Amino acid sequence: MTAAKTLLFVYGTLKRGGRNYRLLADQEFVGAAVTAPRYRVIDLGAHPGLVRDAANGLAVHGELFAVNDCCLAELDEFEEVPGPFVRERIEVDGHPEVWAYYLNTPPPKDATSGDRWPL
Repeated sequence: MTAAKTLLFVYGTLKRGGRNYRLLADQEFVGAAVTAPRYRVIDLGAHPGLVRDAANGLAVHGELFAVNDCCLAELDEFEEVPGPFVRERIEVDGHPEVWAYYLNTPPPKDATSGDRWPL
């Protein structure tokens, strides 16, 4: 029996070629993905943060991975969930249940944002 996998949308340092991709390197890359136009990537310097933006949201570009429970637990620890980030559902075209890490604090007032990272 195959263990269930969780679809995870990544948009920053966890993407292929990113500084922290090593945390996903042994997981299944599903493909490039784009969210519904209700989100924004915030530039936090060394890494980005994802926020919901119902009024002025953008379709955020990232990647989807099918991850096992062990990897998901390690990523939650890496992202300090719950803390600066939380893992919650995100709307991605063509996929009914996808999760992503959201910024769990207000973004800095002068932070730039866009539809992908790096901006």
